[in-house]
Amino acid sequence: MPSMLKGLSSLPTARLSRRIVFWVFVSVVVIEAIILIPSYNRREQELLSQLREVSSAKISVIMQMTGAAASALELLDQMRQLKLDPIILGGALYDSDGKQVGMFGEQPELSFSEGNSGGAIYFQSQNIFRYDAAWSAAELQRDYTLILRHDGSPVMLELHAFVLRIAGLVLIISLFVTAGAWIALRPIVVAPIIRLRNDLTSAGEAISKDRETPEFYSASIQRQDELGEVIAAFNHMYQQISDAIGERKKAEGALQTSLSQVKSYSQALKDELEKGREMQTNFLPGQLLHKPGWEIVAYFKPAHQVAGDFYDVFELPGGHVGLVIADVCDKGVGAALFMALFRSLIRIFSGQTSLNGLVCSYSQASANSLSLASDGQVAESSHLDALKAVGLTNNYIALNHGELAMFATLFFGVLDPSTGLLSYISGGHEPLLIVHSSGGVRERLNPTGPAVGITPDTEFKIEQTRLEPGDILLGYTDGVLEALAASGEFFTRKRLLSMLEQSTSSATLLLDQIVASVLSHIGEADQHDDITVLAVRRDPKTDGGRK
Repeated sequence: MPSMLKGLSSLPTARLSRRIVFWVFVSVVVIEAIILIPSYNRREQELLSQLREVSSAKISVIMQMTGAAASALELLDQMRQLKLDPIILGGALYDSDGKQVGMFGEQPELSFSEGNSGGAIYFQSQNIFRYDAAWSAAELQRDYTLILRHDGSPVMLELHAFVLRIAGLVLIISLFVTAGAWIALRPIVVAPIIRLRNDLTSAGEAISKDRETPEFYSASIQRQDELGEVIAAFNHMYQQISDAIGERKKAEGALQTSLSQVKSYSQALKDELEKGREMQTNFLPGQLLHKPGWEIVAYFKPAHQVAGDFYDVFELPGGHVGLVIADVCDKGVGAALFMALFRSLIRIFSGQTSLNGLVCSYSQASANSLSLASDGQVAESSHLDALKAVGLTNNYIALNHGELAMFATLFFGVLDPSTGLLSYISGGHEPLLIVHSSGGVRERLNPTGPAVGITPDTEFKIEQTRLEPGDILLGYTDGVLEALAASGEFFTRKRLLSMLEQSTSSATLLLDQIVASVLSHIGEADQHDDITVLAVRRDPKTDGGRK
């Protein structure tokens, strides 16, 4: 009983219940109103019929008291007695021709023609209710027609009372039906919906917080109606979601295992690449060769952990200096491995060493392929012997690794520190620049042959030049010219040449300015290519090798 009272007390707060009950109440009222209209008309006719029957009885008595031979005026005098009844307010008597014999009291509005056919009217005028009724000659058994006016107020009062009784009955019925619907809604509709709502809330919390499946009320009931179909759909939906979550957890577990393995592999690969980077860095000169009267500096920054660019400065027999700057095609580990191979071959072959049965001989070019030094003499044979390394390296790579299509653009120069004489081969490399001490490019060392390692027995022309006191030899890879900014703009050769227009007193200062400008141009963008710069400056105080 307390639970029932509690349920009834919560009904008014249920919005769905209020809405359903309201429309139930309205429906009952509308139905009763539709029924009331014909009932009202029927009751009105009953009351008017009763009123006419009473008048008919009185008229019958008067007609019996009046002889059949009585004149029209005598009959009219007898009819005036009807006015003694407060309900009858007046009347009019007509002969068979429709001529009015006479009238008494209020004049009826019902005409002779309407009355002769047995008609009657009931009307209201300025809150005055009147009822005119006629008795034909057949009803009077005389050759006269009588029309009487009645007071309709009692009829109206009775109709009002009738409407009030019906309205009260409708209200009572509506209240009982509404209350019954209200009470029935709790166990049939409201309580299941509220419990289903609670189940939905519990399901949402269980899914969002990854909890075990709670006990749902909806799982314990069976209904064969639309609400039962909704509950069944909810249970089916939750089961599908639970199954999907279970599958997702399995997939996440497998993915987590895979990610752990990938992380492990990635870390191992990263460690190996870091070792490769360290090894590659060790291939580069740890400390650049120092020669009196000369300043040699270099900069190297790989785009990735390992790179294909490299530079080298090493001493050759006779105190000469080997200068190398190169760019192996492609990037990454493959380029790094071939970078090490190119560097090793250049060093080995420039010292007249044989490798893998390959004889370190060099088919010298014709005299026209050699540039003369400034003193008009052919370059020293030691320069030519060292530069054989380019051809030998080309043949070794092309013959033993040609199927890999790996090659390099390479500049190899042999410098005589005492005279500034530079003999060189440039295999498809970016032109090195000789910068005058007062600024500006004095000479460009253009390629003297194709890239190294493409085809065997390629002829590489040897050229010579001389570095005068104060001159700077500047070498670089395409990573400088093609340094890409976030906007997609390249650094360009034009920008590099504009920086060389100013005089500089140090190779280090010039290299720092170039590197700073390139890195500033790249900014926050990713570096897409390796950057390598080599600068060699002859002290302006030297002359012919003497301070």
